Amino acid sequence: MSVVTLQAAESATASQIKVRPLEPTIGAEIDGVDITKPLSDADRDAIKAAILKHKVVFFRDQHLTPEQHADFAVQFGPLYVHPSTRHNDKIAPLHKIEPPDAERIAKWKTWADPDQVASGYHTDTSWRLVPTWGAVLRAVNLPEVGGDTIWVDAGKAYEDLSDELKARLEGLHVTHDFRDALKENGHDYPIVAHPIVRTHRETGQKILWVNFTQKPHIIGLDLAEGRALLTKILDQYRKPEYQVRFSWRPGSVVFWDNRAAVHIAIRDYGDFPRLMERILIQDEPLYANL
Repeated sequence: MSVVTLQAAESATASQIKVRPLEPTIGAEIDGVDITKPLSDADRDAIKAAILKHKVVFFRDQHLTPEQHADFAVQFGPLYVHPSTRHNDKIAPLHKIEPPDAERIAKWKTWADPDQVASGYHTDTSWRLVPTWGAVLRAVNLPEVGGDTIWVDAGKAYEDLSDELKARLEGLHVTHDFRDALKENGHDYPIVAHPIVRTHRETGQKILWVNFTQKPHIIGLDLAEGRALLTKILDQYRKPEYQVRFSWRPGSVVFWDNRAAVHIAIRDYGDFPRLMERILIQDEPLYANL
């Protein structure tokens, strides 16, 4: 455990926050704190410690305004303004997440790479050299039934791989390509490759880390071998024993560690105009001085 994590865990003892695990290694509900108001240092550290331990934490009955949403998130680091997501005019880091219409889906199909292993399991901003570390997602307009979100413990998914597969993945990098969406909004960014097995900066845990929404390809392998390895990773993500599934309701807020978990939104609610709002939190600029 890193020094930062130890400090957070020690501070957590002074907080009245209650943390109730939902699954053995991922997911916990947090009670005993009003996140519409500024946090004490103890409460902030207790929440951060719970996120590092459980990867994703859930708050119920927290009816945040957009301003309170941003005020809560910024207590955990500088906020990130996404270049390609529709956002709030007054609060730039606040991203509106809505189901795509037919025109949008058709455009995505033109961007698809027939050689990729595609799925909805992803981590946010993995196309960047330094992805965002945290995400705070708030329910705004929900269907009566459906629209759950699943998070995957990407550390446990790696831990349970065979020694043979771990050895095959060691040192390999996977590309994440978001250029089509960026160019549509007048931006560009080089294709970035990250280690398939990343080491979490604060916990030291090894993480199986692939974004299946961004045309993943493994560098240095032919297409067939790369697809076979990516399929094995996707198979791990899909196993229920590594997942926690959250059913949204009004007032729900979720905060997750983008470095430790991947997630997928379940689009089973037809044409209902489901609306979520998300704020991303920047990570340290690890390569700024190189």
